[in-house]
Amino acid sequence: MPLRMNVKDLMSTDLVTLTEDETLADAQRCMARGRIRHLPVVRDGRLVGLVTHRDLLAASFSIFAEVEANEQRRVFSTVPVVEIMHRDVVTVSPDLGASHAARILLENKYGCLPAVDEEDLLLGIVTEADFLRLTVRLLP
Repeated sequence: MPLRMNVKDLMSTDLVTLTEDETLADAQRCMARGRIRHLPVVRDGRLVGLVTHRDLLAASFSIFAEVEANEQRRVFSTVPVVEIMHRDVVTVSPDLGASHAARILLENKYGCLPAVDEEDLLLGIVTEADFLRLTVRLLP
């Protein structure tokens, strides 16, 4: 194991992403199918936003407080993710030191950090789970 690890040594590169016109229902399906909690939103490969599992939960509570299940499904299938996605996503370079990335996650209570190049092309994503897997590997 390298003495100095970078984000690129930990990040996932086989990513599930959304486009701005995909719906909340699409996001729900992707998260359930892939058992993932963070979905980058891309336009021409460039990161433009992020939708999290928590965002979908918040949307269901705010939209559906007094609506029956069939109506919930209908609304989720018509609302585009652009309506709830975070636009001011903190990103990192794949060359950033892993310990620095871990501090950013911890201090800001983020669940993930998308890794992008100079032109905001999405290259990967590093999550809390990636750091937990690293910890398990390093512990005796």
